[in-house]
Amino acid sequence: MLRLTEIKLPLGHPEGDLKSAIVKRLDVPADDLLNYRIFRRGVDARKKSNIQFTYTLEVSVRDEAAILERFKSDPHVTVAPDTSYHFVAQAPQNIALRPVVIGMGPAGLFAGLILAQMGFRPLILERGKAVRERTKDTFGLWRQGVLNPESNVQFGEGGAGTFSDGKLHSQIKDPRHLGRKVLEEFVKAGAPEEILYASKPHIGTFRLVGMVEKMRETIQALGGEIRFQSRVDDIEMAGGQVAGVVLANGERIATNHLVLAIGHSARDTFEMLHRRGVFIEAKPFSIGFRIEHPQSLIDRARYGSNAGNPLLGAADYKLVHHARNGRSVYSFCMCPGGTVVAATSEAGRVVTNGMSQYSRNERNANSGIVVGVSPEDFPPNPGDSGNPLAGIEFQRRWESRAFDLGGGNYQAPGQLVGDFLAGKSSTKFGSVQPSYTPGVHLCDLSSALPDYAIVAIREALPAFAKQIKGFDLADAVLTGVETRTSSPVRIKRHDADLQSINTKGLYPSGEGAGYAGGILSAAVDGIRVAEAVALSMMR
Repeated sequence: MLRLTEIKLPLGHPEGDLKSAIVKRLDVPADDLLNYRIFRRGVDARKKSNIQFTYTLEVSVRDEAAILERFKSDPHVTVAPDTSYHFVAQAPQNIALRPVVIGMGPAGLFAGLILAQMGFRPLILERGKAVRERTKDTFGLWRQGVLNPESNVQFGEGGAGTFSDGKLHSQIKDPRHLGRKVLEEFVKAGAPEEILYASKPHIGTFRLVGMVEKMRETIQALGGEIRFQSRVDDIEMAGGQVAGVVLANGERIATNHLVLAIGHSARDTFEMLHRRGVFIEAKPFSIGFRIEHPQSLIDRARYGSNAGNPLLGAADYKLVHHARNGRSVYSFCMCPGGTVVAATSEAGRVVTNGMSQYSRNERNANSGIVVGVSPEDFPPNPGDSGNPLAGIEFQRRWESRAFDLGGGNYQAPGQLVGDFLAGKSSTKFGSVQPSYTPGVHLCDLSSALPDYAIVAIREALPAFAKQIKGFDLADAVLTGVETRTSSPVRIKRHDADLQSINTKGLYPSGEGAGYAGGILSAAVDGIRVAEAVALSMMR
């Protein structure tokens, strides 16, 4: 099979044009084309008057060897790589101690699934609830302002990615095509097949709920076990080796292989690991606000006269600005046609995030506009430097400030972009109505983040408007604060066997451990860790 890249066709082209383009590109008779499939389809919108689909195709033709010889100097005609998944092990009949996975976000879900598919009957422990019960609790915060600290946007089956845009693309290096395995499992669980070829695939929250349930059923059918509302409060060790876990109810579960897929907000678990002597280091992350524009403004800026074309859907963007004070400001987790959501997991704090459904048809576009921070920024007092958990306290400080600025009832503090740039408090909304619930309390956001972040964002917004016309729209709404962009810590592991550098049998995984940044990369990391566990158990 051959791989063809950079096949470009106009929007709305007939299906037969793809076949014609292949035949023309390879200069072969039409009868020599046996079959083809779309491997990737992107959108080239650099010329708004001539937006095109860009295809990567996998093609079967007669006499492929002769064609490869003819195109040996052409990088756009090559042998299609093998993207199928190959298991690294198969469990023996008798396993003394089953592997345990803590957390059922993307990393934990795929670690558990791969272990189950290899016959290792994993036990998955999730502190939150099953996904539908969790959804009810999450709506409790959004609609009534009532927070359940153990069942919310951050904790529960599916992880934080369940209440997001459901983006399934990543820039990680993936030579083994593990991302393809992730997408194929999602399709088996009910995702639309287009995620296999769309250049920026996404699913959306409501579809993710059903998919997660089906994947849970698959794990259980293969002999795995899943326990909800089972928070791990301690890890037992013997001679630097994991020996088991202790649950909040006092139950002890023995294991020598523990996958730690706890997500970026399991702050109490980070603290427990630190007390236990597991090596943890502080790492950079970002903080900022959510910004909302009319989706129609973004569509026009990106697609011109093609705005609203159903083949294109809601437009997105990716922006970066390097401020004069040395800070980098960038768009984060852009959600076309989505909503801003309440994402705190701790009482007395406000955290924002973005979410879209599969249709992406809400009136507003939203994105994080965030500023990079590093461990040097974290210590609030002299003598705190060197504390690997200082980033957590840094996050908490600004989340608590947002709670106070919002009125102390889980409303979020907000400000119109025009007022933010002018340095004055907002008193009423304009043409853009915010989507965040329980609600947005207008105020002055200048004290909602460190001064250097405010200065950098004020400089960045007009700069972004040079790329997206209208980005500094006076009526656009900023909502604070965005602090959970990534984990504030890294639980360091060996590159070879993926075990903690000082705790044998502990496998840090996913976003919470500092090794992923989104659904796809976390799921891929879960697969890699599951393979490492399996190979260790076979020795």
